[in-house]
Amino acid sequence: MPISVHLDTLDPLTLAVIEAGLRQVCNEMDITFSRAAFSPVIAEADDRADGIYAVDDGRLISQGELGLPVFVGTMQQSTRDLIRLIKEGRAGKPEPGDIYIVNDPYLGGTHLMDVRFVLPFYFEGEHVCWLQNTGHWPDVGGMVPGGFSAHATEVEQEGLRLPPVKLFKRGVIDEEILAIIKSNIRVADQRIGDIKAQAAALTVGERRLSDLIRRHSLPVIRAAWAELEARAARLMRAHIATIPDGTYRSEAFVDSDGIVDVPLRIALTVTKHGDTLVFDFAGSSPPCRGPMNSVSATTISSVYLAVRHIFPDTPLNAGAFQPLTVQGIEGTFLDAKYPRPVSGCAAEVSQRIAEAVFLALARAIPAHVTAAPAGTSGNFCLGGVDPASGLGYVMYQITGGGYGGNAATDGLSNGCSTIGISKTAPVEVMEQKFPVLFRHFSLHEGSGGAGAQRGGFGVHYEIELLRGEARASFVMDHGRTGPPGIEGGTAGAVNIVRIHRDGETIVPQHLSKDQDIEIKAGDRVEVMTPGGGGYGAAAGRSRAMITRDVAREYYSASQAQKLWPHWRPGEDA
Repeated sequence: MPISVHLDTLDPLTLAVIEAGLRQVCNEMDITFSRAAFSPVIAEADDRADGIYAVDDGRLISQGELGLPVFVGTMQQSTRDLIRLIKEGRAGKPEPGDIYIVNDPYLGGTHLMDVRFVLPFYFEGEHVCWLQNTGHWPDVGGMVPGGFSAHATEVEQEGLRLPPVKLFKRGVIDEEILAIIKSNIRVADQRIGDIKAQAAALTVGERRLSDLIRRHSLPVIRAAWAELEARAARLMRAHIATIPDGTYRSEAFVDSDGIVDVPLRIALTVTKHGDTLVFDFAGSSPPCRGPMNSVSATTISSVYLAVRHIFPDTPLNAGAFQPLTVQGIEGTFLDAKYPRPVSGCAAEVSQRIAEAVFLALARAIPAHVTAAPAGTSGNFCLGGVDPASGLGYVMYQITGGGYGGNAATDGLSNGCSTIGISKTAPVEVMEQKFPVLFRHFSLHEGSGGAGAQRGGFGVHYEIELLRGEARASFVMDHGRTGPPGIEGGTAGAVNIVRIHRDGETIVPQHLSKDQDIEIKAGDRVEVMTPGGGGYGAAAGRSRAMITRDVAREYYSASQAQKLWPHWRPGEDA
């Protein structure tokens, strides 16, 4: 669409106001979504995102600060795929009031539980852009409650797969499509609350964006979109220009695919030339049998979010991605094709991809990169029927972990996963909604990797089932090796999963991946998430800091002595 206002007429103040206004539109959509949602994973853990996308090619115009970063690139690709399918006649043409629903991972998606809603935004009868959000539904059917099937070998086993269809037609929900959805998922009667919340968020965005356009006029808004994109590209190029030209290599490993107990390798070569970065994944493992394949949209988005972790001041729009090229994923497990299972792609594989980016660029700009973070979302699902109410439930638990140390500070403890801002739902909320009791919830003591700046600590929790019977499933990672340190730092502690049942303790064969574990009242599930890697040689840490950590019981004295041999108990200098 041609721009009818010259960019020179946009003074910096007006541009700043419009940029903040666009971000506020997205933030309000995010807040509305969380406040109105029924499921704790959205209402409390904020596993969702909202954004504004270009009408012609789906490129990202704006996303708020409150949405998951991994959805930035995936929703951009999802919008592009929707536009393509409409042009091909494979999706209905948009009309005012329509909302498409889609969760197909091979169409700009992640895993099936991340359900996207897309609304064509009209202003005075003209289709101006698209509004889209993604929300993690607690269940979409499939082999196990919650959808995280550790042993799936095809996508149909993971749940209901939806191509882009109009769930709302001119503002009215299609009861027939809704009936199909409800007939294929667990606790279906509870999903209507999330569906209405997801649609309400887009409706709020529709109103707020209309108000913004009325204040400034559509030509000015379009001019601002173009200028903001150009500025984001210039800033990202300026950041990249500070990296020394060269080729930087790294590798990261997924524990296993849940079926074959062999690590999956992510091989990365980063080439920096001038003001561009090329990320080449040639040499990575081939497609795997189990659910740890990643679709291309998630792989590309994982690179984007990793670079934004390093240069966080870059505005969040398509311009920031222009200097970044991702290649070499064809024929690897990072470019899953139907019918490969993908339930672990966004939650786990994406974080190994980001880890590989951090490790590669740490060789070039170590002062700007952290050691590896925990790198797992800690996906734990528990499904059953509560005898007290007679109602079915699906509990989805995510947990934080330690961040890596950096040149200036120790790593953050119990930080959100690399891919987003989702956090563990409050213990009190989970105990109120589900028949469980948290017997333990603390830091994973001793889990931070050693270094001049140590890694942050993971989380240690233990849940007891109070009533009835249930089935437990896990899709986690970093159970085989801990998050690596950099610049001489050591790795953080590994992820640990234990099931305490009938006086026995069971550790899954794949360490932190398993499914359909039968749990009865009194049985307990224990999880300890990884700590972050350390930064710098351990000898560079002051004895006073080590003494402080021991006094706070972050480490036992014996752990501290092993990690920092130059320290002795009682030393404080």
